Order: sequence, then C-alpha cells, then structure tokens
Amino acid sequence: MKAVVQRVSQAAVRVGGETVAAIGPGLLVLLGVGHDDSAATAERLAEKVRALRIFADADGKMNEPLGAREVLCVSQFTLYADTARGNRPSFTAAAAPKLAACLYDSFCEQLGAAQGRFGAHMEVELTGDGPVTIVLEVI
Repeated sequence: MKAVVQRVSQAAVRVGGETVAAIGPGLLVLLGVGHDDSAATAERLAEKVRALRIFADADGKMNEPLGAREVLCVSQFTLYADTARGNRPSFTAAAAPKLAACLYDSFCEQLGAAQGRFGAHMEVELTGDGPVTIVLEVI
C-alpha cells in the first residue's frame, strides 16, 4: 500500500461538479492499493498516518500527530505506475478494483476519513499547510 500524505488547511473532492467530501485543517491522503495488500496492510498504514508527527507543536516544531484533525482520502491507483519502460505507464502492480475498493474503505474507516468516490474521475482541491508532503509505503 502506498500513500502520499499532504498537510492541508482545507481540501475538497468534486465529482461531476458536485462536492462529495471536504475537510478543514488536517491531511489529504492519496491512497494506492497493490495486489498483494491485505486488511493488515491497511491497518498498519492507517496507524502510521495517525501517528505521523507532522503538525507543529507549541514551539513550532513538527512534533504533533494527527489528533482530532480531519482526513480526506482519495483513491489513487496511479501511485503504482511503472514507467521503467517506454513512456506509457503500466499499472499491473495496482490491485484489482474489487480488492482495492474494499481495502480503501477499510483504511478510511480506521482513520474516520472523509472519502472521495472510488473509481470516479475526481477533481481534488487543496490548500497546503506549509511544504509538508510525505510519501509512505507499507508492505
């Protein structure tokens, strides 16, 4: 499982012009599911995101975890793009949609995350909270 985690002041997801989810301060998570991932993988990654200390403490240092802040999670199979050969990415390492949807839902449930719409063409809007973008992978 792979995730790109962006600290945000706000984020929203639209499908067909309709806002399907929006959050205030917290994290935007782009989540990719691989064909070898499992419920245990989703649980480990959710715990990692929850515990990641990337928010400012009283001294302004990145030392605080997510806490009560919000999470917006968007499915992103393209995180599994393989561009080693040629110019057209291959996505053979990405999970089949049925497995990916199940693990995406499980991950979001564990974090209490607002969700985009799995498999839809989504427009994602965010206002980053500082230059804080972390790439996570759990095997």
